[in-house]
Amino acid sequence: MMVEEIRKELDRLADPERAAIHQRFFKTGKGEYGEGDIFRGIRVPEIRELAKRYINIPLKDTEILLHSPFHEDRELALVILVCRFAKGDEALRREIYSLYLTNTKHINNWDLVDISAEHIVGGFLIDRDKEPLMRLADSNILWERRIAVMATFHFIKKGKFDETIMIAARLLTDPEELIHKAVGWMLREIGKRDMPAEETFLKQHYRRMPRTMLRYAIERFPEAIRLAYLKGTL
Repeated sequence: MMVEEIRKELDRLADPERAAIHQRFFKTGKGEYGEGDIFRGIRVPEIRELAKRYINIPLKDTEILLHSPFHEDRELALVILVCRFAKGDEALRREIYSLYLTNTKHINNWDLVDISAEHIVGGFLIDRDKEPLMRLADSNILWERRIAVMATFHFIKKGKFDETIMIAARLLTDPEELIHKAVGWMLREIGKRDMPAEETFLKQHYRRMPRTMLRYAIERFPEAIRLAYLKGTL
């Protein structure tokens, strides 16, 4: 009954015009990365307000929402899981982490990955074996590879860069631009905290990096250095 109540709230907030815009923005057409995804047209602040109201729903209800065909329902489920994880004890965090990795096929657009992976996967693995990240990085599923990269944002914020560097090296030849952007972004985040660490990686790999990945990685570099990387003259 709680899930039905939440669905009624989501129905009430739906905006078909905004939904049409979102479906174009998130590339839901045939052959695009978000093919088949459908939207209600609900703003992110409205989703977050709902999450506050329903923060304590049972995890099984959250999982039901995560299985919804509607993007915003899945987004709401993930916001709730992130909030519950942040406040939870060790047992709850383990349960949420397990639920998350069991349901990666439903975490199937870049925004859903980006609001959740660092907090749940990164948060759980920060002091544990990182092998699950390497398995995700080697997945043939785009979103699992993005989860692997984005989970390391949690480590980067704590000054730990090794896992990001290892995953970036594994994904240098990835065919998907959404992975190029994510890897470049995380390398840029390393550089904001430790420029020599980022440049050590770049000087070894920049000639092989996809152009988008490189551009994201060097976005904040001084102009002369940035141009040298782009021209391959370092």
